[in-house]
Amino acid sequence: MRELLKFELPGGHAIFLEEGDITWQAVDAIVNAANSSLMGGGGVDGAIHRAGGPAILEECKKIVSRQGSLPTGQAVATTGGHLKAAFVIHTVGPIWRGGMEGEAGLLASCYRESIRLADRLHLQAMAFPAISTGVYGYPVTQAAEVAFRATLEELAETRTVREVRFVVFSDQAYRIFADAGRRYVEHRPGLAKVHKLQLSSPD
Repeated sequence: MRELLKFELPGGHAIFLEEGDITWQAVDAIVNAANSSLMGGGGVDGAIHRAGGPAILEECKKIVSRQGSLPTGQAVATTGGHLKAAFVIHTVGPIWRGGMEGEAGLLASCYRESIRLADRLHLQAMAFPAISTGVYGYPVTQAAEVAFRATLEELAETRTVREVRFVVFSDQAYRIFADAGRRYVEHRPGLAKVHKLQLSSPD
């Protein structure tokens, strides 16, 4: 059994945290930590393209042809192809350069813009990976703090999005994200109730 952490927020919103494979998520949209070319790559990006099939890349090519490369911190949507999710929201995270070149603001923008786009698409549930914490080198502890803060603030403004999931790649990342979430809410009484749930492992 795997553990699922739920942060129950006012207004019927919720943030979930789990360790697992984001391509298995049965939500309206999963978020891809893409590169600016939108042509696929390694890590989460490659896994999503492999699982979703060629339709995702075809739509990415059309987007790039129409508007050029995707700037860091922005987001666009394509079909989910063969995924359980109907949509993939692609966003480009910042490369870590020591934290003094606006990385935190750009990372926060990835979460905010992705949630705003999901809201414009009238979606209700979406799942994020730990953006920029792979080959882009963003330290997981700092990334988790940015992710929770940006997501909690943006959820308060949504019309349709009610559920955000953080799906992380390791037990260590799970613990770091869980600690970041608890720290954020414990200093804000009434912001969230935290529950531990159990999940069956996927077949």
